[in-house]
Amino acid sequence: MVIKNLLRRLDLTTLQLFLAVYEEGTLTRAAEREAIAVSAASKRLLELEQAVGATLFQRNARGMTLTPAGETLLHHARRVMRDIENIGIELAGHASGVRGYVRMMANLSAIVEFLPEDLRAFQLQHERVKLDLEERPSGGVVEGIDDSLADLGICSGDADTRDLHVEHYRRDSLVLVMRDDHPLAARQSVAFVETLDGDHVGLHAASSINARTHLAARQAGKPLRLRIHVPGFDAVCRMVQAGMGVGVLPQKVFQLMGRPLGLVGAPLEDDWSERSLVLVVRDVDALSPVSRLLFDHLRSIEAAEKVETVPATEVPPPVAET
Repeated sequence: MVIKNLLRRLDLTTLQLFLAVYEEGTLTRAAEREAIAVSAASKRLLELEQAVGATLFQRNARGMTLTPAGETLLHHARRVMRDIENIGIELAGHASGVRGYVRMMANLSAIVEFLPEDLRAFQLQHERVKLDLEERPSGGVVEGIDDSLADLGICSGDADTRDLHVEHYRRDSLVLVMRDDHPLAARQSVAFVETLDGDHVGLHAASSINARTHLAARQAGKPLRLRIHVPGFDAVCRMVQAGMGVGVLPQKVFQLMGRPLGLVGAPLEDDWSERSLVLVVRDVDALSPVSRLLFDHLRSIEAAEKVETVPATEVPPPVAET
């Protein structure tokens, strides 16, 4: 019965009004924002509460706040409105000749190290596919895929991927980044524990590199002397260049950003410095045809590169017949 009532009464205008009441805090301001009469807005909200069988807002002198049932509806209402927005974007793309639309989320390492070339290779084969790529920390990628806010994601292999489908994507290695006058700059490789007596430049708290370095410091029984947190790889390199401390970055990121600034990179000897990046999706079989094409491309590209770099086996000359 509740489902039938919702189908009759839960239209997009009512959902938009519900979101407006939550954001504005009062029915009057929400009605004004949505350009409807207060009496009509009140009637819509009452009918919505009757349809779901629960009170959605707590009315008090300071305005209207969500009840637990309202918080549940808020989660779904936002998803519905995002889906409607995406429908408009994708249909507009088809009108202009686009033949597919894929929403992606990825962590910063994947975006900087691998995705530019990997996505370019894909689009050379599928020129009319439009890609929407959003950067999030690994935990945010998992959350976004789990909430159906994107079709596929790329995150650190040590992230909690919940019940999502996981496939290997890429591997990378972490290096210590420092100025050329640092005491460890001449070393071919460095154990992370050797860096703990000096200052560090750290990535934001949600990054997987930040989590790995903190865990390594705790296991070594020493504090991680973070002089500053910064939001991205380029900021780490600039702070290291300015003498704020050493940093830990993926090797390819160092080659792209650190080396041009005159910095030195030494591979870390610790096992945790070898990382994997993984693809995550809710359900492979539920992917759209174009999303499945991209998923298959990304999960096979590293293996394809390895095949291309293996030298061909020399074929011995034929034995002459006697």
